[in-house]
Amino acid sequence: MEGLTLTGLLNQVAGQFPSRRAISVSGKFDLTYSRLHELIERAASRLVSAGIKTGDVVALTFPNTVEFVILFLAVIRARATAAPLNAAYTSEEFEFYLSDSGSKLLLTSAEGNQPAQSAASKLNIPHATATLSGVDDSELSLSLAQSDSDANVVSKLVNEPSDFALFLHTSGTTSRPKGVPLTQLNLASSVQNIKSVYKLTESDSTVIVLPLFHVHGLIAGLLSSIGAGGAVTLPAAGRFSASTFWSDMVKYDATWYTAVPTIHQIILDRHLSKPEPFYPKLRFIRSCSASLAPTILARLEEAFGAPVLEAYAMTEATHLMSSNPLPEEGPHKPGSVGKPVGQEMVILDENGVTQETEAKGEVCIRGPNVTGGYKNNPEANKSAFLFGWFHTGDLGYFDSDGYLHLVGRIKELINRGGEKISPIEVDAVLLSHPDIAQAVCFGVPDDKYGEEINCAIIPREGSNIDEEEVLRFCKKNLAAFKVPKKVFIADSLPKTATGKIQRRLVAEHFLA
Repeated sequence: MEGLTLTGLLNQVAGQFPSRRAISVSGKFDLTYSRLHELIERAASRLVSAGIKTGDVVALTFPNTVEFVILFLAVIRARATAAPLNAAYTSEEFEFYLSDSGSKLLLTSAEGNQPAQSAASKLNIPHATATLSGVDDSELSLSLAQSDSDANVVSKLVNEPSDFALFLHTSGTTSRPKGVPLTQLNLASSVQNIKSVYKLTESDSTVIVLPLFHVHGLIAGLLSSIGAGGAVTLPAAGRFSASTFWSDMVKYDATWYTAVPTIHQIILDRHLSKPEPFYPKLRFIRSCSASLAPTILARLEEAFGAPVLEAYAMTEATHLMSSNPLPEEGPHKPGSVGKPVGQEMVILDENGVTQETEAKGEVCIRGPNVTGGYKNNPEANKSAFLFGWFHTGDLGYFDSDGYLHLVGRIKELINRGGEKISPIEVDAVLLSHPDIAQAVCFGVPDDKYGEEINCAIIPREGSNIDEEEVLRFCKKNLAAFKVPKKVFIADSLPKTATGKIQRRLVAEHFLA
């Protein structure tokens, strides 16, 4: 059964491509697959001999470093559950996540993380640091008390498809974040789905731009690449930097990258104001985690000469649910998130009846990549797993070619006097204006209509677009009831830690 585990998949790759480059830290060093495998096995043995048991949750908070990659995979190899956390959390947030996940150990880089450490000590959770030293004969030092047991204790452990390997929290748009346990089978299935739709192989290479504590960067960027024998480069700074992105892409022969729309926008803006002397020939560019306006998709394709494939994903599905195909497999449609990949997907009405083509309803899924349920949350599980399907909370429809189109979050639809407005549609119109760089619309309470529509925009550099021009453009391109009542012009928009623009946050920010 080993093939149905992420660990089994990675062992296979290490055996197949021992001397190929697996991970590089930009400008510093490379690790081959056999070296990465050795470091993971050794770190896993250290964890086990330090008392980590099957099913224990280990929290990790790191920048995007090679230490994180090794330890994350070592925790899973030790049959424990990895819980990556955003290093920017406050002490209170760390306290919630550490106690909600039931973490038994906190791992950080050598620099440590004060808020995380104070939360851990309050909860009596031990803390250890990790450093990879030496380039040619790299060694991972882990500040853990070790028993005198066999240095290779982990070799006796067999990873099972049902082992809980990853514990993440959903970004709670409407309520407190829900804990999502994901198994080895969930991870292996998702990696296989991503590999198959993008035809990832050992000749692919990517640069990680997204934080690895988030499912998008972790599964689509990192794990799918190394699950295919491909190469991954981590930026020297430990996080995305627009100024080094293309030089890393060129230096490490990147064939693709995946990002959220906000980052595509930053990459595009930089290209327009400060083009690179040379761009690599990419097989494709992938966009996910929020809707990509068709005009931005067109600008990206034009700038970088590669197909931009929009996908649809969520934590509960171990990331990928649907994607636009590569050009040789079929058309990719701007405004659509493509076809289901590796799972069943239907559109249901509120009574659980499957909807016909073009009819809107809730997007529901089931498959080996879908979580078995939220942790200790019977209420959420009851509403999420109705009629034998997992309910995404997204409203959408299939077109006649079987491509999924999302209309918006069910809870985010703006209800203006009975007229339901999809904020995604209004965003797309705003972004098609040549002087608007970023835009987001949101619902606000209104005495007359119950809800009214407002929007916030960031003008393009050098533009002096005003509210009047935005409204004129909207009136020309939208039905009257969809035209925003008020326009906020800003130089930045509040975002979540993963670069997502959340309507609720924006509304709170501008209406405060």
